[in-house]
Amino acid sequence: MSGLAVAAFVLGVLCFLPAVGLVLGLVALARIRRRGERGKGFAVAGCVLSSVGLALWTLTLSTGAAGDFWDGFRDAARGGGTAYSLEKGQCFTTPSGSLQGVTYDVDEVPCAREHDGEVFASFDLPDGSYPGDGEITRAADDRCYALQDAYAMDRWALPTDVDVYYLTPTAASWRTGDREITCLFGNTDERGTLTGSLRNDGARFDADQHTYLLAEGYLNRAMDEVPAAEAVEDDLAGYRTWAGQVSEALRGEVAMLDGHEWPAGAERPVAALTDDLRSAQEEWGLAAKAADLDAYYEHYGKGYDLVVADSTVTARKALGLATTPPDYEGGEGGGDDPGVEV
Repeated sequence: MSGLAVAAFVLGVLCFLPAVGLVLGLVALARIRRRGERGKGFAVAGCVLSSVGLALWTLTLSTGAAGDFWDGFRDAARGGGTAYSLEKGQCFTTPSGSLQGVTYDVDEVPCAREHDGEVFASFDLPDGSYPGDGEITRAADDRCYALQDAYAMDRWALPTDVDVYYLTPTAASWRTGDREITCLFGNTDERGTLTGSLRNDGARFDADQHTYLLAEGYLNRAMDEVPAAEAVEDDLAGYRTWAGQVSEALRGEVAMLDGHEWPAGAERPVAALTDDLRSAQEEWGLAAKAADLDAYYEHYGKGYDLVVADSTVTARKALGLATTPPDYEGGEGGGDDPGVEV
């Protein structure tokens, strides 16, 4: 029995090295004829199977399907070490130490240690064909910024160098069933790290602090809706719509602050704050109706100054809350690309 014929048959069945199987089969046929060995059937079968396998490998490589397959296989094989395993409240590091680009591996670490990101929420995108990077980024932007307050209720307590980032599916991981977007906090410095948990949800505040933060949440969410255009001149209509949203948010904030019975030490500071917020609500409302850029800027400027007035810091101090204001004018996103594909 020709050993080469058997080897050709085995390689043909496995379809592992089809070119080698084909060569071995042809060599085996020549030797069988010359030496009178047995195994012609194995050699012929090995040649046929290896030829089919070689054709399939050529087709797969030319269409890129092999790369997609191995990407998906690699992700699945890594199991608990992939970004897909992260849960709310967990902190992690990435091999590159960056929250931009593409990553497959993450290492969970205690939040007390230095880490690159802290997960505060996650959600799944609907099934269907891959929506594209742009659509996924928009969905992550909209939902992650909206979900952050449930985890870090007091935005003023967040360090100034912290912003929202997210882990999103790639086109390859989408084919393996990955639909999850993971929302997280990270350092705005590409090489910066975090130390300690940023979690400050409702359970960590007393009743007065909790009510105040719920009221302030109206304004925070409205500020998140600032138009994408960097200049008002580029989208005056959009900025007027946004000003109307801020005005309505301030109306809701004032109503909640007025409806609560504050402790003696905070009653006067909160009353002074609500007076400023009422005036701010009127100015933002006028900005929403502005006929031109000059009128918009005039009322926007007055309204913005009232929103960031010292009365907010005084009220927060009286309630025992953080007193370092967030950067409302900084816009959303952690740098040019606040997302990591996984």
